[in-house]
Amino acid sequence: MTHGTDATAPGEASATPDGRRRQFLHFADRECGEDPLYVALCHLLALRPAALTLLDAAPRTQQRPNLLLAAIHERVLHGAGGALAGYFPSVGGDRMPDAALAAALDDCLDREHVNIQAHVAGRSTQTNEIGRCAVLWPLLAQVAADTGARPLALMDFGCSAGLNLGVDHYRYRHGDVACGAPEEVGTPEVDCHPVHGRRPPACPAPRIDSRLGVDPTPVDVHDEAALRWLRACLWPHDRARMRRFDQAADIVRGAGWPVRQAPDAYAAIEPWLDTLDAGVQPVVFNSWVLAYFEPEARAAHVAAMRALVQRRGIAWLSAEGPGLLLGPAPAVLPSDGMVSADELANATLWWLTLPGAAGAARTTLRARSHPHGRWAHWE
Repeated sequence: MTHGTDATAPGEASATPDGRRRQFLHFADRECGEDPLYVALCHLLALRPAALTLLDAAPRTQQRPNLLLAAIHERVLHGAGGALAGYFPSVGGDRMPDAALAAALDDCLDREHVNIQAHVAGRSTQTNEIGRCAVLWPLLAQVAADTGARPLALMDFGCSAGLNLGVDHYRYRHGDVACGAPEEVGTPEVDCHPVHGRRPPACPAPRIDSRLGVDPTPVDVHDEAALRWLRACLWPHDRARMRRFDQAADIVRGAGWPVRQAPDAYAAIEPWLDTLDAGVQPVVFNSWVLAYFEPEARAAHVAAMRALVQRRGIAWLSAEGPGLLLGPAPAVLPSDGMVSADELANATLWWLTLPGAAGAARTTLRARSHPHGRWAHWE
Protein backbone atom coordinates (compact mmCIF):
# COMPACT_ATOMS: atom_id res chain seq x y z
CA MET A 1 0.00 0.00 0.00
CA THR A 2 2.77 2.43 0.85
CA HIS A 3 5.93 3.55 -0.77
CA GLY A 4 8.56 2.95 1.76
CA THR A 5 10.42 3.90 4.83
CA ASP A 6 9.40 7.33 6.11
CA ALA A 7 8.92 6.52 9.76
CA THR A 8 8.50 10.14 10.81
CA ALA A 9 5.36 10.30 12.91
CA PRO A 10 2.98 12.81 11.33
CA GLY A 11 2.13 14.80 14.45
CA GLU A 12 0.99 18.32 15.08
CA ALA A 13 4.57 19.58 15.40
CA SER A 14 5.29 18.49 11.84
CA ALA A 15 2.70 20.96 10.52
CA THR A 16 4.69 23.96 11.76
CA PRO A 17 7.24 25.46 9.34
CA ASP A 18 10.12 24.30 11.53
CA GLY A 19 8.54 20.90 12.02
CA ARG A 20 8.14 20.43 8.27
CA ARG A 21 11.74 21.52 7.68
CA ARG A 22 13.04 19.02 10.22
CA GLN A 23 10.81 16.31 8.72
CA PHE A 24 12.43 16.73 5.29
CA LEU A 25 15.94 16.92 6.70
CA HIS A 26 15.29 13.73 8.67
CA PHE A 27 14.03 12.02 5.53
CA ALA A 28 17.16 13.11 3.66
CA ASP A 29 19.51 11.98 6.40
CA ARG A 30 17.83 8.75 7.51
CA GLU A 31 15.37 7.49 4.90
CA CYS A 32 16.48 8.14 1.30
CA GLY A 33 20.26 8.21 1.49
CA GLU A 34 20.55 5.72 -1.36
CA ASP A 35 18.96 8.22 -3.78
CA PRO A 36 21.20 11.30 -4.12
CA LEU A 37 18.54 13.22 -6.05
CA TYR A 38 15.95 12.79 -3.31
CA VAL A 39 18.52 13.76 -0.68
CA ALA A 40 19.25 16.97 -2.60
CA LEU A 41 15.57 17.71 -3.22
CA CYS A 42 14.71 17.24 0.45
CA HIS A 43 17.41 19.72 1.45
CA LEU A 44 16.12 22.21 -1.11
CA LEU A 45 12.47 21.74 -0.13
CA ALA A 46 13.40 22.23 3.53
CA LEU A 47 14.40 25.79 2.58
CA ARG A 48 11.11 26.49 0.76
CA PRO A 49 8.32 27.04 3.29
CA ALA A 50 5.77 27.73 0.55
CA ALA A 51 6.45 24.32 -1.01
CA LEU A 52 6.24 22.59 2.37
CA THR A 53 2.78 24.02 2.98
CA LEU A 54 1.54 21.93 0.05
CA LEU A 55 1.46 19.00 2.47
CA ASP A 56 -1.18 20.79 4.54
CA ALA A 57 -3.75 19.67 1.95
CA ALA A 58 -2.97 15.98 2.54
CA PRO A 59 -4.72 13.79 5.11
CA ARG A 60 -2.88 13.95 8.41
CA THR A 61 -1.42 10.44 8.10
CA GLN A 62 -0.11 11.24 4.61
CA GLN A 63 1.71 14.46 5.50
CA ARG A 64 5.11 12.97 4.79
CA PRO A 65 8.03 13.95 2.55
CA ASN A 66 7.62 10.99 0.21
CA LEU A 67 4.14 12.21 -0.81
CA LEU A 68 5.43 15.57 -2.04
CA LEU A 69 8.41 13.89 -3.71
CA ALA A 70 6.05 11.50 -5.50
CA ALA A 71 3.85 14.38 -6.67
CA ILE A 72 6.89 16.10 -8.19
CA HIS A 73 8.09 12.81 -9.72
CA GLU A 74 4.67 12.25 -11.31
CA ARG A 75 4.93 15.58 -13.11
CA VAL A 76 8.34 14.56 -14.43
CA LEU A 77 7.02 11.18 -15.62
CA HIS A 78 4.12 13.01 -17.29
CA GLY A 79 6.59 15.09 -19.29
CA ALA A 80 5.94 18.32 -17.41
CA GLY A 81 9.15 18.50 -15.38
CA GLY A 82 11.05 20.84 -17.69
CA ALA A 83 14.75 21.10 -16.81
CA LEU A 84 14.13 19.01 -13.68
CA ALA A 85 13.71 15.91 -15.87
CA GLY A 86 17.41 15.99 -16.65
CA TYR A 87 18.10 14.91 -13.06
CA PHE A 88 15.62 12.01 -13.00
CA PRO A 89 17.08 8.65 -14.13
CA SER A 90 13.51 7.31 -14.34
CA VAL A 91 13.02 9.35 -17.54
CA GLY A 92 16.57 8.97 -18.83
CA GLY A 93 18.11 11.92 -16.99
CA ASP A 94 21.78 11.53 -16.10
CA ARG A 95 22.58 14.83 -14.44
CA MET A 96 23.76 14.66 -10.82
CA PRO A 97 22.50 17.24 -8.32
CA ASP A 98 24.34 20.51 -8.89
CA ALA A 99 23.94 24.25 -8.45
CA ALA A 100 21.29 24.44 -11.17
CA LEU A 101 18.95 21.96 -9.46
CA ALA A 102 17.37 24.63 -7.25
CA ALA A 103 16.25 26.72 -10.22
CA ALA A 104 14.91 23.65 -12.03
CA LEU A 105 12.93 22.66 -8.93
CA ASP A 106 11.53 26.17 -8.49
CA ASP A 107 10.48 26.30 -12.14
CA CYS A 108 8.62 22.98 -11.85
CA LEU A 109 6.96 23.98 -8.58
CA ASP A 110 5.80 27.28 -10.11
CA ARG A 111 4.48 25.80 -13.38
CA GLU A 112 2.95 22.67 -11.90
CA HIS A 113 1.75 24.07 -8.58
CA VAL A 114 -1.92 23.25 -9.22
CA ASN A 115 -1.26 19.68 -10.35
CA ILE A 116 1.23 18.97 -7.56
CA GLN A 117 -1.23 20.32 -4.99
CA ALA A 118 -4.01 18.15 -6.45
CA HIS A 119 -1.85 15.03 -6.16
CA VAL A 120 -0.90 15.84 -2.58
CA ALA A 121 -4.53 16.43 -1.64
CA GLY A 122 -6.03 13.48 -3.49
CA ARG A 123 -3.36 10.77 -3.69
CA SER A 124 -1.51 8.66 -1.17
CA THR A 125 1.91 7.04 -1.27
CA GLN A 126 0.49 3.64 -2.07
CA THR A 127 2.35 1.28 -4.27
CA ASN A 128 3.18 -2.38 -4.41
CA GLU A 129 6.85 -2.98 -3.78
CA ILE A 130 7.26 -6.46 -5.21
CA GLY A 131 10.80 -6.55 -3.83
CA ARG A 132 9.12 -7.45 -0.54
CA CYS A 133 7.86 -10.60 -2.22
CA ALA A 134 11.41 -11.97 -1.92
CA VAL A 135 10.63 -12.31 1.78
CA LEU A 136 6.90 -12.96 1.41
CA TRP A 137 7.37 -16.06 -0.79
CA PRO A 138 9.61 -18.04 1.62
CA LEU A 139 7.38 -17.00 4.52
CA LEU A 140 4.29 -18.27 2.73
CA ALA A 141 6.16 -21.55 2.34
CA GLN A 142 6.78 -21.54 6.10
CA VAL A 143 3.11 -20.85 6.79
CA ALA A 144 2.11 -23.81 4.63
CA ALA A 145 4.65 -26.02 6.39
CA ASP A 146 3.65 -24.81 9.88
CA THR A 147 -0.06 -25.38 9.23
CA GLY A 148 0.06 -28.77 7.56
CA ALA A 149 1.21 -28.05 4.00
CA ARG A 150 -2.28 -27.10 2.90
CA PRO A 151 -3.00 -24.88 -0.12
CA LEU A 152 -3.11 -21.20 0.76
CA ALA A 153 -5.72 -18.51 0.30
CA LEU A 154 -3.97 -15.12 0.23
CA MET A 155 -5.50 -11.75 1.08
CA ASP A 156 -3.32 -8.68 0.52
CA PHE A 157 -4.64 -6.15 3.04
CA GLY A 158 -3.98 -2.67 1.65
CA CYS A 159 -3.10 -4.09 -1.74
CA SER A 160 -2.97 -0.97 -3.92
CA ALA A 161 -2.85 -2.49 -7.45
CA GLY A 162 -2.59 -6.06 -6.15
CA LEU A 163 0.92 -6.78 -7.46
CA ASN A 164 1.83 -8.82 -4.37
CA LEU A 165 -0.91 -11.27 -5.35
CA GLY A 166 1.45 -12.49 -8.07
CA VAL A 167 4.10 -13.53 -5.55
CA ASP A 168 4.38 -17.03 -7.04
CA HIS A 169 4.93 -15.58 -10.54
CA TYR A 170 8.16 -13.75 -9.63
CA ARG A 171 11.68 -15.11 -9.21
CA TYR A 172 13.98 -14.51 -6.22
CA ARG A 173 17.67 -14.91 -5.53
CA HIS A 174 18.99 -15.13 -1.98
CA GLY A 175 22.71 -15.31 -2.61
CA ASP A 176 23.29 -18.60 -4.42
CA VAL A 177 19.76 -19.86 -3.68
CA ALA A 178 16.99 -19.22 -6.23
CA CYS A 179 13.28 -19.79 -5.70
CA GLY A 180 9.91 -18.75 -7.04
CA ALA A 181 8.95 -18.79 -10.71
CA PRO A 182 11.23 -20.23 -13.41
CA GLU A 183 13.69 -17.86 -15.06
CA GLU A 184 11.96 -16.65 -18.22
CA VAL A 185 11.76 -13.51 -20.33
CA GLY A 186 9.36 -11.07 -18.69
CA THR A 187 9.56 -12.66 -15.24
CA PRO A 188 10.48 -10.07 -12.60
CA GLU A 189 13.52 -11.05 -10.59
CA VAL A 190 14.47 -9.75 -7.15
CA ASP A 191 17.96 -10.09 -5.69
CA CYS A 192 17.86 -10.27 -1.90
CA HIS A 193 21.18 -10.25 -0.03
CA PRO A 194 21.20 -12.82 2.83
CA VAL A 195 22.48 -10.88 5.86
CA HIS A 196 25.22 -12.78 7.72
CA GLY A 197 24.81 -15.54 5.13
CA ARG A 198 21.41 -16.64 6.43
CA ARG A 199 19.19 -17.95 3.64
CA PRO A 200 15.45 -18.60 3.90
CA PRO A 201 14.51 -21.87 5.60
CA ALA A 202 14.04 -24.64 3.06
CA CYS A 203 10.32 -25.39 2.70
CA PRO A 204 8.36 -26.83 -0.26
CA ALA A 205 6.82 -24.19 -2.51
CA PRO A 206 3.22 -23.57 -1.47
CA ARG A 207 0.18 -23.61 -3.74
CA ILE A 208 -2.06 -20.54 -3.74
CA ASP A 209 -5.61 -21.60 -4.55
CA SER A 210 -7.35 -18.30 -3.89
CA ARG A 211 -6.27 -14.67 -3.74
CA LEU A 212 -7.87 -11.31 -3.09
CA GLY A 213 -6.66 -7.76 -2.68
CA VAL A 214 -8.55 -5.17 -0.63
CA ASP A 215 -7.79 -1.48 -0.29
CA PRO A 216 -9.72 1.69 0.59
CA THR A 217 -8.52 3.18 -2.72
CA PRO A 218 -7.34 0.37 -4.99
CA VAL A 219 -5.49 1.07 -8.21
CA ASP A 220 -6.77 -0.24 -11.53
CA VAL A 221 -3.83 -1.77 -13.40
CA HIS A 222 -5.62 -0.88 -16.65
CA ASP A 223 -5.60 2.86 -15.79
CA GLU A 224 -2.39 4.39 -17.16
CA ALA A 225 -2.67 7.58 -15.09
CA ALA A 226 -3.07 5.50 -11.93
CA LEU A 227 -0.07 3.34 -12.84
CA ARG A 228 1.97 6.48 -13.53
CA TRP A 229 1.24 7.58 -9.96
CA LEU A 230 2.49 4.23 -8.66
CA ARG A 231 5.64 4.63 -10.75
CA ALA A 232 6.03 8.10 -9.25
CA CYS A 233 6.05 6.52 -5.79
CA LEU A 234 9.15 4.55 -6.79
CA TRP A 235 12.45 6.30 -6.26
CA PRO A 236 13.80 7.73 -9.51
CA HIS A 237 17.32 6.30 -9.31
CA ASP A 238 16.17 2.67 -9.19
CA ARG A 239 15.52 1.72 -12.80
CA ALA A 240 15.64 -2.00 -12.02
CA ARG A 241 12.80 -1.52 -9.56
CA MET A 242 10.84 0.42 -12.19
CA ARG A 243 11.37 -2.36 -14.73
CA ARG A 244 10.16 -5.11 -12.42
CA PHE A 245 7.17 -2.97 -11.46
CA ASP A 246 6.15 -2.78 -15.12
CA GLN A 247 6.70 -6.53 -15.56
CA ALA A 248 4.59 -7.31 -12.51
CA ALA A 249 1.81 -4.98 -13.68
CA ASP A 250 1.72 -6.87 -16.99
CA ILE A 251 1.38 -10.19 -15.13
CA VAL A 252 -1.40 -8.92 -12.88
CA ARG A 253 -3.28 -7.39 -15.81
CA GLY A 254 -3.25 -10.75 -17.57
CA ALA A 255 -4.22 -12.77 -14.50
CA GLY A 256 -7.24 -10.71 -13.47
CA TRP A 257 -7.01 -11.48 -9.76
CA PRO A 258 -9.77 -9.67 -7.86
CA VAL A 259 -8.94 -6.38 -6.18
CA ARG A 260 -11.80 -4.79 -4.26
CA GLN A 261 -12.46 -1.36 -2.88
CA ALA A 262 -13.17 -1.57 0.85
CA PRO A 263 -13.47 1.60 2.96
CA ASP A 264 -12.95 -0.61 6.02
CA ALA A 265 -10.53 -3.27 4.84
CA TYR A 266 -10.75 -5.18 8.12
CA ALA A 267 -14.52 -5.58 7.67
CA ALA A 268 -13.83 -7.39 4.38
CA ILE A 269 -11.82 -10.20 5.99
CA GLU A 270 -14.53 -12.38 7.52
CA PRO A 271 -16.86 -12.27 4.48
CA TRP A 272 -13.85 -13.41 2.43
CA LEU A 273 -13.14 -16.24 4.87
CA ASP A 274 -16.74 -17.41 4.50
CA THR A 275 -16.23 -17.90 0.74
CA LEU A 276 -13.17 -20.14 1.00
CA ASP A 277 -13.17 -23.86 0.34
CA ALA A 278 -12.55 -26.21 3.23
CA GLY A 279 -8.96 -27.35 3.52
CA VAL A 280 -7.22 -24.11 2.53
CA GLN A 281 -5.12 -22.06 4.93
CA PRO A 282 -6.13 -18.37 4.88
CA VAL A 283 -3.27 -15.87 5.10
CA VAL A 284 -3.86 -12.15 5.62
CA PHE A 285 -0.81 -10.10 4.67
CA ASN A 286 -0.06 -6.42 5.19
CA SER A 287 3.13 -4.51 4.39
CA TRP A 288 3.76 -0.89 5.33
CA VAL A 289 0.04 -0.32 5.82
CA LEU A 290 -0.38 -0.05 9.58
CA ALA A 291 2.25 2.71 9.73
CA TYR A 292 -0.42 4.95 8.21
CA PHE A 293 -3.03 4.20 10.88
CA GLU A 294 -3.60 6.64 13.72
CA PRO A 295 -2.16 5.13 16.93
CA GLU A 296 -5.53 4.26 18.51
CA ALA A 297 -6.84 2.73 15.28
CA ARG A 298 -3.64 0.72 14.89
CA ALA A 299 -3.86 -0.67 18.42
CA ALA A 300 -7.50 -1.63 17.87
CA HIS A 301 -6.64 -3.31 14.56
CA VAL A 302 -3.83 -5.35 16.10
CA ALA A 303 -6.12 -6.55 18.90
CA ALA A 304 -8.88 -7.42 16.43
CA MET A 305 -6.46 -9.35 14.20
CA ARG A 306 -5.10 -11.36 17.12
CA ALA A 307 -8.63 -12.33 18.11
CA LEU A 308 -9.52 -13.20 14.52
CA VAL A 309 -6.46 -15.42 14.18
CA GLN A 310 -7.48 -17.41 17.23
CA ARG A 311 -11.17 -17.55 16.37
CA ARG A 312 -10.98 -18.33 12.64
CA GLY A 313 -7.61 -20.09 12.33
CA ILE A 314 -6.06 -17.64 9.91
CA ALA A 315 -2.35 -16.85 9.61
CA TRP A 316 -1.55 -13.14 9.89
CA LEU A 317 1.68 -12.00 8.28
CA SER A 318 2.60 -8.39 9.06
CA ALA A 319 5.58 -6.56 7.56
CA GLU A 320 5.86 -3.08 9.06
CA GLY A 321 8.48 -0.68 10.34
CA PRO A 322 10.51 -1.17 13.51
CA GLY A 323 8.12 1.01 15.50
CA LEU A 324 5.36 -1.62 15.33
CA LEU A 325 6.40 -4.39 17.71
CA LEU A 326 3.97 -7.31 17.74
CA GLY A 327 6.28 -9.29 20.01
CA PRO A 328 9.49 -8.82 22.02
CA ALA A 329 11.96 -6.32 20.57
CA PRO A 330 14.51 -8.18 18.45
CA ALA A 331 18.17 -8.36 19.37
CA VAL A 332 20.52 -5.78 17.88
CA LEU A 333 22.35 -7.08 14.83
CA PRO A 334 25.88 -6.03 13.84
CA SER A 335 26.73 -5.05 10.29
CA ASP A 336 27.70 -7.88 7.99
CA GLY A 337 29.89 -5.64 5.84
CA MET A 338 27.23 -5.03 3.20
CA VAL A 339 24.33 -3.92 5.41
CA SER A 340 25.08 -1.41 8.17
CA ALA A 341 24.01 -1.81 11.78
CA ASP A 342 21.88 1.33 11.38
CA GLU A 343 20.03 -0.19 8.41
CA LEU A 344 19.45 -3.38 10.38
CA ALA A 345 18.11 -1.39 13.32
CA ASN A 346 15.57 0.24 11.00
CA ALA A 347 14.54 -2.97 9.22
CA THR A 348 11.04 -3.95 8.22
CA LEU A 349 9.94 -6.57 10.77
CA TRP A 350 8.07 -9.64 9.53
CA TRP A 351 5.78 -11.01 12.26
CA LEU A 352 3.78 -14.22 11.85
CA THR A 353 0.76 -14.71 14.11
CA LEU A 354 -0.86 -18.15 14.30
CA PRO A 355 -3.49 -19.68 16.60
CA GLY A 356 -2.06 -20.65 19.98
CA ALA A 357 -2.71 -23.77 22.01
CA ALA A 358 -3.29 -21.77 25.19
CA GLY A 359 -6.30 -19.91 23.83
CA ALA A 360 -4.36 -16.86 22.63
CA ALA A 361 -2.69 -16.19 19.30
CA ARG A 362 1.09 -16.55 19.27
CA THR A 363 3.34 -14.17 17.37
CA THR A 364 6.93 -14.78 16.28
CA LEU A 365 9.42 -12.65 14.39
CA ARG A 366 10.40 -14.59 11.28
CA ALA A 367 12.56 -12.11 9.35
CA ARG A 368 13.86 -8.56 9.08
CA SER A 369 14.40 -6.95 5.71
CA HIS A 370 15.12 -3.86 3.70
CA PRO A 371 11.73 -2.25 2.98
CA HIS A 372 12.23 -2.89 -0.75
CA GLY A 373 13.53 -6.44 -0.32
CA ARG A 374 17.19 -5.76 -1.10
CA TRP A 375 18.35 -7.76 1.92
CA ALA A 376 16.87 -10.00 4.57
CA HIS A 377 17.89 -11.52 7.85
CA TRP A 378 16.08 -14.75 8.76
CA GLU A 379 15.40 -15.30 12.44
